[in-house]
Amino acid sequence: MAAPTQQEARARQDGRRDRRRRVGFWAGIVLILAGLSMVGYVLWQFYGTNWVSHRHQDQAVQELRKGWGQGRSAVTTEFGKAQALIEIPRFGKDYAIPVFAGTSDDVLAAGYGHFTGTAGPGRVGNYALAAHRVTHGEPLRHMPDLQKGDEIRVVTRTTTYVYRLTSGGDDLVVPFTAGWVTDPLPHNPDGGVEPAQRRGQRLITLTTCSELFHTDNRMIAFGVLAGKHPTAGTG
Repeated sequence: MAAPTQQEARARQDGRRDRRRRVGFWAGIVLILAGLSMVGYVLWQFYGTNWVSHRHQDQAVQELRKGWGQGRSAVTTEFGKAQALIEIPRFGKDYAIPVFAGTSDDVLAAGYGHFTGTAGPGRVGNYALAAHRVTHGEPLRHMPDLQKGDEIRVVTRTTTYVYRLTSGGDDLVVPFTAGWVTDPLPHNPDGGVEPAQRRGQRLITLTTCSELFHTDNRMIAFGVLAGKHPTAGTG
């Protein structure tokens, strides 16, 4: 078999170079597309979910207030059963976030979730709530800004319950497995921050992620009922 000529050898070498270039080109395209997909996912999580959740929150607030005007205490929305509104003056006069039954992903994407089995608004026991700190509307984005003595208002059709925090927003951080924080009278097994250990209290507990980009720990704030008054414009 005759050896390839210099021209043939050069053509084969050029062909191999072309194939390597094509492979490198398409590999680069794949990497670019993967990078763009990752950036798009991050942007959606931090901006898209907030935009959608704010729309859901506004819709649920409107449906709940309409239901109150019709004499209904709770309203079933596409996001869950809306029960009340949370107002936190420290977060601004326009802050009004709906509370839904349960703490499913769908619920927490539209507002606060009320832990199943915990007390109702103004009732003896612990009215325990959870909400996102980042993405999905971020109801508790500024949880660390809350201070002892701040008001948390729970607005229902007939009554507005005014709680006052007995701990600051970042005074207590616990593992997500610390179920004691939703007990009727939470008792800290480590001897740290907890409500006054007096039975018969009417408490509120706010729960959210402790870090913006990590979800293993929870930031907890406790409050106690300080008063109540009729809800204006309903009933």
